[in-house]
Amino acid sequence: MAAAEKGKKKRASLSSFTILLIILVALAVITVIMAACGVEGIEGATLSGVLTAPVFGFQDAIGVCLFVMILGGFLGIVTETGALDAGIAALVHKLKGNELVLIPILMAIFSIGGTTYGMCEETVPFYLLLAATMVAAGFDSLTGAAVVLLGAGCGVLGSTVNPFAVGVAVDALSGIGIAVNQGIIIALGAILWLTTTIISIIFVMRYAKKVKADKGSTFLSLQEQQDMMNEWGMTDSEAEAADGQEMAPKMTGRQKATLVVFALTFVIMIVSFIPWEDLGFDGFVAGQSYEEVTTTMTGEEVATFIDDANDGATTTTIAEPVEAVSVSEEEVTPAWSSFLTGIPLGQWYFDEASTWFLLMALIIGVIGGVSESRFVKAFINGAADMMSVVLIIALARSITVLMASTGLDMWILNNAANALAGMSAIIFAPASITTSLERKPQLTAMTSSPAFSPVCTSTSESPTNTASFFAIPSAFSAVSAMSGYGLQRTPSLGPTAKSIRSPKYSRLNFCTALSG
Repeated sequence: MAAAEKGKKKRASLSSFTILLIILVALAVITVIMAACGVEGIEGATLSGVLTAPVFGFQDAIGVCLFVMILGGFLGIVTETGALDAGIAALVHKLKGNELVLIPILMAIFSIGGTTYGMCEETVPFYLLLAATMVAAGFDSLTGAAVVLLGAGCGVLGSTVNPFAVGVAVDALSGIGIAVNQGIIIALGAILWLTTTIISIIFVMRYAKKVKADKGSTFLSLQEQQDMMNEWGMTDSEAEAADGQEMAPKMTGRQKATLVVFALTFVIMIVSFIPWEDLGFDGFVAGQSYEEVTTTMTGEEVATFIDDANDGATTTTIAEPVEAVSVSEEEVTPAWSSFLTGIPLGQWYFDEASTWFLLMALIIGVIGGVSESRFVKAFINGAADMMSVVLIIALARSITVLMASTGLDMWILNNAANALAGMSAIIFAPASITTSLERKPQLTAMTSSPAFSPVCTSTSESPTNTASFFAIPSAFSAVSAMSGYGLQRTPSLGPTAKSIRSPKYSRLNFCTALSG
């Protein structure tokens, strides 16, 4: 019997890559069937479209992919100095017996970042750091991941002043003449934020306490536990604890200086991602000035502009004569805080963050006394450790690329709006959230709010609730995607004046007037 069982093949679970490829092919087949059935607005996916989707997905996500790779290299340099391990050991020694205190403090910090400015993809560096910290504290790596994901996720879910969710939704409604009570939005967001954060903190603390008391309580498999200990297990510290030694870990001057710079790196990164101007603070753009530049546009240029604003999801043809003018603001004097990357703090995105981490990796290498050969080797190894993450991001983005090229994403959104018209308000609220989860975070709030506003009216819902409904799925999308889109991706909502941001955050006002 035992021999028969040993002879049985072990059923291996599918990898993330395989699951994403299956989803990609399944969606392609669905679009082909829908197109064959004559569904309006759907183009059947072609073989070339499916094969090139991962490549274009990588191209579309190149910013976040480079950020993740450079981040891996940065962490590789910090690890090479030995400062990170020494710092974690010192922290665990200081908190001995009170390690649980870390969980509510860190989750509260992450949730504040989530509710104020949509801190989500910026949390990527903290997964590795907290995984190592929590393992050293006697928990497991899943505890570290939960602290980051649930902390920031609950904050984004209960967005109060988050400009990338609430701000975009409110602006979209205001753009079509609908007044919104932002006080109610902030109150609803605060209730959702605090409630979910408290529940999440209690959940994570209870789980961590169980794991610390009994390692068998972990959700990780035996193989995952072994991998975890091989990666982050501190065998020396455990041996000392078993012998009853209570000597505090010693840190060199270089290691202390490295940790200070290491902490400063993340503080600057967080500050640089917060949209301070949208929150009413202009300190980081002091000295910046613009001048207006007016350019005449042809009908073909107008059509190209609209299609580009919609991420290629539309094909615009203008048959009638067009008189169009593009009014842009070009920077004359840069802001004082833009000397490093050309972009002021508060307007950074992945390109600027990548530049910052690359610079700080060099500085930490010098401070830590890492030789040139060790630096290159550690940076390459650190970046290599992140390649699986990079490929997952690119492959996941390929699904978005395929849905946009076939029109499936807009078809789902438009039909969802029609299906919810006249529905009971009790059913409308959760249904509107659910049907919007597949959209890009900012596109959800920007396109869905105006589209669903009449539907809200028919169900006796207020425009304020409309903004809340589509700020919430925007948060869900951001948390699940872990790769955000800036406001420069704002789509066109029709033949109305729009104000969007270019990839370099220059303001561009676009107005068109069609004449017969």
